[in-house]
Amino acid sequence: MSEITVSGVPGLPEIAQGANLATLIAAAVPDLADGDILVVTSKIISKAEGRVISADRDDAIAAETVRVVARRGATTIAQTRHGLVLAAAGVDRSNTAPGTVVLLPEDPDGSARRLRKSIGDLTGANIGVLVTDTMGRPWRNGQTDVAIGAAGLLPLRDHRGQADRFGNTLEVTVAAVADEIAAAAELVKGKTDQVPVAVVRGLPELVIAAGADPGGDGPGAAALIRPAAEDMFRLGAADVLGERRTVRDFTDEPVDKAAVRRAIAAALTAPAPHHSQPWRFAIVESAAAQIRLLDDMLAAWVADLHGDGFTEEQIARRTRRGEPLRRAPLIIVPCLLADAAHTYPDRRRNAAERAMFLVAMGAGVQNLLVALAVEGLGSCWVSSTLFCGPVAGAALDLPEDWEPMGAVGVGRAAAPPAPRPDRDPASFLVVR
Repeated sequence: MSEITVSGVPGLPEIAQGANLATLIAAAVPDLADGDILVVTSKIISKAEGRVISADRDDAIAAETVRVVARRGATTIAQTRHGLVLAAAGVDRSNTAPGTVVLLPEDPDGSARRLRKSIGDLTGANIGVLVTDTMGRPWRNGQTDVAIGAAGLLPLRDHRGQADRFGNTLEVTVAAVADEIAAAAELVKGKTDQVPVAVVRGLPELVIAAGADPGGDGPGAAALIRPAAEDMFRLGAADVLGERRTVRDFTDEPVDKAAVRRAIAAALTAPAPHHSQPWRFAIVESAAAQIRLLDDMLAAWVADLHGDGFTEEQIARRTRRGEPLRRAPLIIVPCLLADAAHTYPDRRRNAAERAMFLVAMGAGVQNLLVALAVEGLGSCWVSSTLFCGPVAGAALDLPEDWEPMGAVGVGRAAAPPAPRPDRDPASFLVVR
């Protein structure tokens, strides 16, 4: 391992819009050499690029936010259009004039590429450039700098397939070297020392040789952002309820049985009257059981519609509403067990008691659907079994006191659901 040095670059002036950062940095570091890595705080890039605005901070955060991940008090954790997840969507009001806020660079990787080329033209040195910002981290106190833009160096070092000193093959180790370098550079830059740039030397193997590819700049810091499909922790507190969407088309991929049971465990945390546990769930896994259930319910539905005088065309159109269950790899039939319900001598209180248990059942079903979404599974709640409870119970050989409360189709969504329309809460409430 060669010696690695990290040096701050003092003496840079206050940066204003239009400042030529390449000229200023090249003058401040006249000995830049091949293999050096220049680490630049994003704020001075934002200032040079005119990303300082006069605006209310909350309004600026809302404008920069693509997705709110979590909120607590005055703190908002948000995803930006860059794909970054950080506090306040990266909007900063430190080290800027009162009444103004600094936004992240519009394209941090693009900023890094332009700065690398300009400095290379001025000095002839083949360097790497990192653009950094400060972030907090889940499960850890404190903040650290990370790379949000990169050019001319490999942001990740892949150790998979290599053997450790004991001969074990590394299977998942991919080092985020760009973030490691960013954090090391912060040790010499500081937050209040007005040293926004550092030079890291001793890692030439990470710097891409000039002309190594058509752009010569590498994949950028975008390679550090985990794709949503691979992110086990994508859903923040603000995302969870909205993630539950009705899915009517599923892939043929088998459903993880353990995930279903975890979702049912979440359903069992719903509130219920009289300290009871009124929820029961029939998991219909086998194709034979699914066909028997759906065919028997369909026959009962068709018989009811015939009795109502509907035509064959009308019946076919109506019964198509149940087809999502036939496309689902797995079906869950939530059932109500109201054995803890109290009995009263009048209809009014008995009706209220019944409604109380139905509300608890609805809470359990909602918990189930949300938990399935958290597990990455799509679902649709179809009310069919409510109209033919005895038929569904017989098809599944359920205990007589289990009342089917609809059926839930479960599986991997075949396509992303359509955007949910915004609903103004004011249209759904009164205040007294």
